[in-house]
Amino acid sequence: MRRIIKNPNSKIIKEDLKYKTKGDNSNLSIALLIEQKRFCAYTEEYIGINDAYDVEHFNPNFKNTPQDNYENWFCVKHKPNLRKSTKWFEEILHPTHDLFEERLIYNDGAFFSRDENDISTQNLIVLLDLNNEILVKDRQKYIARRKEAIEDIGKTPFEYFDKKIKNEIWVIRYLRAIQTEFDIDIWSMIPNVQEE
Repeated sequence: MRRIIKNPNSKIIKEDLKYKTKGDNSNLSIALLIEQKRFCAYTEEYIGINDAYDVEHFNPNFKNTPQDNYENWFCVKHKPNLRKSTKWFEEILHPTHDLFEERLIYNDGAFFSRDENDISTQNLIVLLDLNNEILVKDRQKYIARRKEAIEDIGKTPFEYFDKKIKNEIWVIRYLRAIQTEFDIDIWSMIPNVQEE
C-alpha cells in the first residue's frame, strides 16, 4: 500500500461534494476514482470498467458525522472493502500520513511496521488485512513474473512498465511493490485520468 496524497484543489472540495447516506454518490465516487488514477487505495489494483467499487469511509466511526469528509474518503474495490476488519482500532496510521511509506515498509510481498512499537502502523496492517497469506503470495508471484518478463525482453523496468501503462494499464497492480522492487516512481508514470 502506498501513501494517498489528497489534492487541496480537488473537485470534491471545490464543489463541496458530500456523501449521501441515501441517494446517488456517483459524482463523489467518480471524482475519487479519477483522483486515484483508477487504482484502489487499499489493494493498488486497477479498477476497470466492470469492477465494483465503493466510496470507503476509512474511519467508519466518522460516517454520517461532520468529521466524515474528503480526508476520510477513498475509492476502493468492493470485495477488498468487505474484507476490511469491522473492528476499528483507536490508534491507526492514516493513508495520507506524511511519513506513511517510512512507517509502513514493503518487503517481499508483505508489509511491516518499521518500528515494532508503532502500534498505529501495526493496526493498519491488521485492519486492511494487508498480510493475508493469499495476497502476500500473489504480490510475490506478480513481481517474479514482471522480473522474468523484463529479463526476457531485455528492457529496463521503466521501459517495461511504461509500455504496459500505455497498452494495457489494467494489468498493473501492487504499485508499492513495483516502486520498491524496481526502484521506479510508477505513480508518476501513470497519466491522470480524464473525466468520464
